Amino acid sequence: MWIKKIKIKNFRNYKEENINLEKNINIFYGENAQGKTNIIESIFLCSLGKSFRAKKDIEMIKLNEKNSIVEIEYQKKDRDGKIKIELGNKKNIYINEIKINKLSELLGKINIVIFTPDDINILKGGPQNRRRFLDIMISQLRPNYMHTLSLYLKTIEQRNKYLRQIKEENKDENLLDIWDEKLCDYAIKIYEYRNEFINKIIDKIKNIHYNITNKKEDINLEYITECKNKNEFLNLLKQRRKLDIIKGFTTKGIHRDDFVIYINNKEINIYGSQGQNRTAMLSLKLAELEVINDEIGEYPILLLDDFMSELDKTRRKNFLKNIKDTQVIITGTEKLDIENLNYLEYNVSNGKVLK
Repeated sequence: MWIKKIKIKNFRNYKEENINLEKNINIFYGENAQGKTNIIESIFLCSLGKSFRAKKDIEMIKLNEKNSIVEIEYQKKDRDGKIKIELGNKKNIYINEIKINKLSELLGKINIVIFTPDDINILKGGPQNRRRFLDIMISQLRPNYMHTLSLYLKTIEQRNKYLRQIKEENKDENLLDIWDEKLCDYAIKIYEYRNEFINKIIDKIKNIHYNITNKKEDINLEYITECKNKNEFLNLLKQRRKLDIIKGFTTKGIHRDDFVIYINNKEINIYGSQGQNRTAMLSLKLAELEVINDEIGEYPILLLDDFMSELDKTRRKNFLKNIKDTQVIITGTEKLDIENLNYLEYNVSNGKVLK
């Protein structure tokens, strides 16, 4: 899988730009705030239908403009394709010139793995960061996952609203049974998806990390959830009902899931050094790359946003050498000296890209 061309119009700081990409390694370099990450963002947008850094679509539209267009031509092993996304009063998504109605129809068309400087927070930050990592990976491979998650979150919102009404308006507490039943049905489906992919990651990450650390570190991953069994989760919700009413929100559920990474049997976010956290993050993303390859029969596109600056010259070279049959798109503040590898360099300055 690889992206052949990116066309952007009124996107972030770009007025209009056409970018032809190399099948292997593409390096976009330039000073900060010139538009390098915007290129990564445009690819992410066409893969998942949203940004990895903007909360609202309007933030991606160039200042003083009303609309923005991002168009990507890509090639898979068995077909070519084109994704076009229009941002404005509403978002329109087209696949091969045909407008789609559901976001799930877009998911899986362009598969990606993304590294950003903020990814260290996946391990060191709160559980929501680790759930988001899982959501991005699974939704690309199981489009129904995101639909089920959306239904779960809507049900949580409705249940929370009714919890507050019980407290403030003395509504019938027994009616919570309706929300609890729906919540459990969605939660078990989400658990099954997450558990499947956690196990796939575990199968890959052990060997990857063992090799990266020159056989010095053993890595393990534990999935933490209270939604493995419907009846048990249903009973838990009933046990917590009084507390949920007092608090006005649902205190247990799949929205509280987490996973913990251990290095040599020690929890990394407590005992791990900065270097260990970065290496574990690298192993986690490379495991994601391998899982996607196993699922779809080809490697996803690898997006490295200002990531290579975290590695010394030798590690950069070894890292890129070990990524085979993968299109890599790299951003950074300076040119990279990569020997014996085919790559294209682009200078990015004030919203203009020069090959």
